[in-house]
Amino acid sequence: MSRFVLITPNADFDGRLRQAVAGGLQGGVQTFFTNVLPAGPYDLFAQLNQEKPEVLILGPDVPVDEALRLATVLDVQVPDLTVLMVSEPDPTFILQAMRAGVRDILSPSADPAQLRVLLERACQSFASRHRAEQPKQTENSRGTVIGVFSPKGGVGKTTIATNVAVGLGKIAPMSVVIVDLDLQFGDVASGLYLNPEHTVTDAVSPAASQDTLVLKAFLTVHPSSIYALCAPISPVEADHITPDQITRLLEQLADEFQYVVVDTAPGLPEIGLAAMEACTDVVWVSAMDIPSVRGLRSGLDILRQLDILPEGRHVVLNMADAKCGLTVQDVESTIGAPVDVSVPRSRAVAFSTNRGVPVLQEAKKDPAVKGLSQLVERFSPAWQAKSQRKTHRRVVV
Repeated sequence: MSRFVLITPNADFDGRLRQAVAGGLQGGVQTFFTNVLPAGPYDLFAQLNQEKPEVLILGPDVPVDEALRLATVLDVQVPDLTVLMVSEPDPTFILQAMRAGVRDILSPSADPAQLRVLLERACQSFASRHRAEQPKQTENSRGTVIGVFSPKGGVGKTTIATNVAVGLGKIAPMSVVIVDLDLQFGDVASGLYLNPEHTVTDAVSPAASQDTLVLKAFLTVHPSSIYALCAPISPVEADHITPDQITRLLEQLADEFQYVVVDTAPGLPEIGLAAMEACTDVVWVSAMDIPSVRGLRSGLDILRQLDILPEGRHVVLNMADAKCGLTVQDVESTIGAPVDVSVPRSRAVAFSTNRGVPVLQEAKKDPAVKGLSQLVERFSPAWQAKSQRKTHRRVVV
């Protein structure tokens, strides 16, 4: 199935568009080298053997009036299809195109990198509309918000968060977003090998907090079919972000995405506590050493006193090693809670972190992959539907 359909007689633009898609977008391109546009969706889908693409690109070198007419028809009859037009960005024409249902305007001279950004935005628009069409159980139903926490640093929290997001992306493509709330020194961008144009700073701006479409424009698309909202580039920017803004941000994202994965800073800062109150599930990460285990115990004790522990709890023993002098029973008796998932120490995980490619993004056979997959499975609809959802089984290191 072709994710992108281009109608144009211009072979040069077709080549640049294909380079843009090959540069990191999923799906193929089907091109009709003609300036004659179909009369409507029936004719279009007939040429595509009844397959339905996500994005339709009209032009360059097609009749503008015909393109606007087709865009208007598709906007009414196939509203979840994202239509783009290739034209010079004249303000008057842009307004006319938007009224006809065109979602974005591409410059005829745009290079592959610029085209890719616009195509990512178009895919985001399609995913948003597709989710809007799906029936919800209740009017107030929201996505699952998964916070990844640890009172101590250096336990592999970001590695866990990025792999959970990538794993969930296989369950619900384009319906997962990861948010880096380690606002001063977050590493989600490097963990996913991203160079984002926008960050959390943009996402909590007044314009974004009032308009979800603006917020979505600040998300970065990752090749694993997930979105990312990375930490500010400068640690100074973190001082201007408030807990209330984070609460609003997570509410907006939960309304739009099936899964929101939140990576947090070590400890329990105000931003972290605000995020925790918005979470449906919390993943507690501890390494297999005494400082990490004691830190987790202290953190859990404080949160029990504050009564803000989310119902969904998942304790992960990361970098587990049977030869380190501690046992799973030692960890459980110290923190006063069972360990749900064990992720063994792994060179493959360390190598994938340094490359910026989460280990679950590749088909690797490694004991750590099994543990991470078990953690992801705990958030799948099938697992959550089981009556044993709240049970905990002892893990083996």
